[in-house]
Amino acid sequence: MMEDDYLEEKKLGAIYSFKLLKRLLKYVKRYKFLFLLATIITLFTAILDISLPYITKMAIDQCLVPSYAELEFSGKNALFENSIKRRYKEYLHPLKEDFYFIDLSRVRKEDKVDLEAKGYLSKERFLGIDLSKLTDEKKEKVLAIIRKYPSIFTQKSGQLFFISSENIKKIESSDLRLLREKDLSRLKFLCLIFFSILILSFFFNFAQIYLLQYSGQRIMYDMRVQIFSHLLLLPISFFDKNPIGRLVTRATNDVEAVNEMYTTVLVAGLKDVFLLAGILVVMFRMNPELTLLFLLFSPLMAYISFVFRVKARKAFREVRRKLAKLNAFTAESISGMRIIQLFTQEKTNLENFKRINHEKYMASMHQLLVFAIFRPLIEIIGASALALIIWQGGSRVITEALTLGGLTAFLSYAEMFFRPIRDIAEKFNILQSAMASSERIFQLLDQKREDRGKGKKIANLKGKIEFQNVWFSYKDEEWVLKDVSFTVMPGEKVALVGHTGGGKTSIISLLLRFYEFQKGKILLDGVDIRDLDLSFLRSQIGLVLQDTFLFSGDIKSNIRLRNSSISDEKLWEAARHTNAHIFIERLPGKYEAEVRERGAEFSQGQRQLLAFTRALAFDPKILILDEATANIDSETELLIQQSLKRLLLGRTSLIIAHRLSTVRDADKILVVHKGRIVEMGTHQELLRKKGYYHYLYKLQFKPFATSKMNR
Repeated sequence: MMEDDYLEEKKLGAIYSFKLLKRLLKYVKRYKFLFLLATIITLFTAILDISLPYITKMAIDQCLVPSYAELEFSGKNALFENSIKRRYKEYLHPLKEDFYFIDLSRVRKEDKVDLEAKGYLSKERFLGIDLSKLTDEKKEKVLAIIRKYPSIFTQKSGQLFFISSENIKKIESSDLRLLREKDLSRLKFLCLIFFSILILSFFFNFAQIYLLQYSGQRIMYDMRVQIFSHLLLLPISFFDKNPIGRLVTRATNDVEAVNEMYTTVLVAGLKDVFLLAGILVVMFRMNPELTLLFLLFSPLMAYISFVFRVKARKAFREVRRKLAKLNAFTAESISGMRIIQLFTQEKTNLENFKRINHEKYMASMHQLLVFAIFRPLIEIIGASALALIIWQGGSRVITEALTLGGLTAFLSYAEMFFRPIRDIAEKFNILQSAMASSERIFQLLDQKREDRGKGKKIANLKGKIEFQNVWFSYKDEEWVLKDVSFTVMPGEKVALVGHTGGGKTSIISLLLRFYEFQKGKILLDGVDIRDLDLSFLRSQIGLVLQDTFLFSGDIKSNIRLRNSSISDEKLWEAARHTNAHIFIERLPGKYEAEVRERGAEFSQGQRQLLAFTRALAFDPKILILDEATANIDSETELLIQQSLKRLLLGRTSLIIAHRLSTVRDADKILVVHKGRIVEMGTHQELLRKKGYYHYLYKLQFKPFATSKMNR
């Protein structure tokens, strides 16, 4: 087992995505109107996107490709021929008996196929020019062109002229532009519609992106607040088991990954569904047989997508685990940088970082491999489908079952159809990242919080503390405290002494309910502390530790901890009582002096004075000092001892100390050894007993005395 394995999170079991999605969608409820509006805009955007290839089809079929063909009836199938004559009477232009020009743009696809199959239609296409629909001025210009090329025009009824697609090439471009002015006008109109749709689509896309990003940022804000507020209410035991870097990852990287799902996948996924459904409807209307051929590739794509989803989910879970481990190790190393440098462990630490970083790199490369295989496979399938469309669609164009514009639009729709499929890799990337992150976030949010705002509050608290047969263990049956019983009267000063690891700090932690004890009772003024409101309990107890934590900000905010109920006057008075004002007044900015992270610019003694000031400013009924005077110089200790007299006056106090010289004047001394109270009494009483306290005392003042601490 590696030394840093505790930094790595446990692998999660199988969690169904729809359960996670259901929980994630709860965050959308508050902004459901914005998401609904974005969805509606997305629907319109999809419709606009689908319309563009169809406009291209219209432009090719109606404006670019000549639409007339020669039609000759043979009399072999009179019933069929007569039905065609009746159905398309106004679009048939006779040249001679049973020989016509017909406008194929007006003929149904089924009839075109039948006419082509029965040999009635010519292979060549013709451009029709109707002089009756032109102004006199334009008519003269067109007639001049016709007279210029007398051999290539076919006339019908004096007003309608036809020219074959082959002969069109023989006409000069300027003349051809005039002849096809009507087609060019229609083409210009369709292009105007095309660009109008593009502009409209731009504004719709802008609105959709803005709404989604705004909603996503609000959801991310709400989620971060929920995570941080939840962290504030978790028991201390939770933080003992979870590295800081891992928790930072939950509130930052993981929330950002979930935000990507909301903004990129949620509504965009709906757009893909709209697009795919709309494209299939249009493709079926254009040519059902070709569409069915195209869809033959769907089962293969579905299978590949399913396999990819499973592989991607596993890969993303592993990446998230390794990222959390890397962040946790980095945060821990930065926090302990002084120790690393003091013991010249930079090289060892760097090697450990490289190993953890390599684990993250390998997890990311495995994830990359999954996506590197998926995308090219989809590309190959898509290219194969397009090749099939060109082959089959091209043959249908030749047999008049499909127009050239229809084939062009069909290819565009096929490309549009595969675009969401190709992008599914990226969306799966985002979705699986969000799923993996949300699993971790909800795992954190599901941690049981401490109960706040419930329970009793004691009016006029006196400060009497009673431990009655208390047993406690951090792990099952590994007892840290064993049958501990003692009483501290209101205003009494009680010291806890003993060997390191004996259980002194555990007693304090239980009184503050940082941990829950397994057996016995702890009473405060006769009330079980488990029946008290936790916030009330802790507000009545001031705790000064050996290592004082200072937050980034200024002196004032570190004393009052941003509690607005503590006035400046009360703050200044507390600083004077603890002698902290002596060094604060010398600082540039005084009480507004900047405090950097952890208060690294202050000495140990200065930080301790600020801790005493902080405790006094909150005016607790019970004061606990946990090695509060250790590791400081004599001058600062003198200041602290002076402040302690004022601080402890009228308060119940518990003092943990290894330096027995600091507890001589305690009203009562409890000697804690291996989880039990082995002795109790005043300093002189315990010395006269010549028991465990006596040996501790001799060890400090006679360093070479024989130790009996492990008896």
